[in-house]
Amino acid sequence: MVFMRFRPQLIFSSLPRSIPKPRTSPATTLAAAAAATSMAATSEDALRRALAEHQAAVDAQAEAVRALKAGGGASKADVDAAVEALKALKVEAGAAARRLQQAVGAGAGGAAREELRQAVVNTLERKLFYIPSFKIYRGVAGLYDYGPPGCRVKANVLSFWRQHFVLEENMLEVDCPCVTPEIVLKASGHVEKFTDLMVKDEKTGTCYRADHLLKDFCKEKLEKDLTLPQEKADEFKRVLAILDDLSAEELGAKIKEYGIIAPDTKNPLSDPYPFNLMFQTSIGPTGLSVGYMRPETAQGIFVNFKDLYYYNGQKLPFAAAQIGQAFRNEISPRQGLLRVREFTLAEIEHFVDPEDKSHPKFVDVADLEFLMFPRELQLSGESAKLMKLGDAVSKGTVNNETLGYFIGRVYLFLTRLGIDKGQLRFRQHLPNEMAHYAADCWDAEIECSYGWIECVGIADRSAYDLRAHSEKSGVPLVAHEKFSKPREVEVKYHIQLSSFPLATPCFSWFTYDIFSCPSKHTETTILNGILYI
Repeated sequence: MVFMRFRPQLIFSSLPRSIPKPRTSPATTLAAAAAATSMAATSEDALRRALAEHQAAVDAQAEAVRALKAGGGASKADVDAAVEALKALKVEAGAAARRLQQAVGAGAGGAAREELRQAVVNTLERKLFYIPSFKIYRGVAGLYDYGPPGCRVKANVLSFWRQHFVLEENMLEVDCPCVTPEIVLKASGHVEKFTDLMVKDEKTGTCYRADHLLKDFCKEKLEKDLTLPQEKADEFKRVLAILDDLSAEELGAKIKEYGIIAPDTKNPLSDPYPFNLMFQTSIGPTGLSVGYMRPETAQGIFVNFKDLYYYNGQKLPFAAAQIGQAFRNEISPRQGLLRVREFTLAEIEHFVDPEDKSHPKFVDVADLEFLMFPRELQLSGESAKLMKLGDAVSKGTVNNETLGYFIGRVYLFLTRLGIDKGQLRFRQHLPNEMAHYAADCWDAEIECSYGWIECVGIADRSAYDLRAHSEKSGVPLVAHEKFSKPREVEVKYHIQLSSFPLATPCFSWFTYDIFSCPSKHTETTILNGILYI
């Protein structure tokens, strides 16, 4: 799916706006960004090793001074010389620590970036771009109101999204209800699986997202513990890289291993367990019909597939789009507008023949070059690399042309919206992040004051959703294909003669000519664009 989160107040350039950037070609800029990321990681590792060596020298000299003083046989001049040498080594170690602190601070954003972010947030709230909802009642976490300028920004972004995707790609737009019957979300898997892992303060009952606690712990250690051994620093970086790939058991084991406790009370935490993020409600006065506030708008498109397919002249491929509100009962809303409980989404479902995922307009985006972060680079601890989209598809890094085409379209949308190309990358999902039915999934991530933040997700979801709703509803959500020539297939029928108690089951084999495939599922979800405003 595509998750687009645009937060103007949280997207910062690495340079102040008042300082003009040198004019360079896009390729040069992106290559420089990739090289800078790699060099920064290398520099930090080298500085950590240098600090460890200086600290070891300080420890050795301190032991030598203690030995001289304890022995009693050394002259005062020898002891004084050893003490002076120890002081010099401490000065060198202090300088190495400061260099490392500067490198770590620059890589993580540092205090200056935090001050800048807070200043911008304060300005946006004062200018009424957005404010906490129900402010006079002290507000509710994760709910915000948009003021006049915020509404104008939102309207402009949505208008551009509709122009870039819906109108230019000739998509079918729909508008479906926010309240969704339970049976629909049971079929889609949301009732059972739309969860985040949560831990509780064992004494107060306060809830926290387990992965957030582990992420904050690792980042704080890397940024503030300058004596951290290189091996431990590498371990924390690897944990951050595979955080979304950890199971509940693995996440709980890491929390216990690192001694992570409740940040507010310092009390012990429970084991992680799943918490469903949907808001439950009832439909009608009896309370017997259970419903949920939709967590996404995609299901409204899937359940209308049959009518949309007919409206499109029973032809594939086609795409359907929807803009509307969605609701998620976040465990611990934070990061301003990045993680909220109600938001506007803009989603697209693109349906194609599963046996032909080529795209006639892929050539238009094949030469685009930008930072890509395949799973192999993530698991090996490397950084994102500059790749041509056409090469990524031809080598199989991106699963198919249709998926690649929409990755290119998303890249063009974000950059035309104003996102810095050097602070934009496409990250492939790790194996445990992907559903078992998904062929390939990528996220567009923007580097902002919170680090790399997912803003778009693009997935080839196969025919999972249509199959699930077909089975639950009993209505076939399928497409039919008329072949140019008859195809002969062998079909096995099982006939049970239950009306004759002495008869045994009979099996017959039939051969016939097929001119259409009446039960062929041809849906592949390629783009499910969610625009968070």
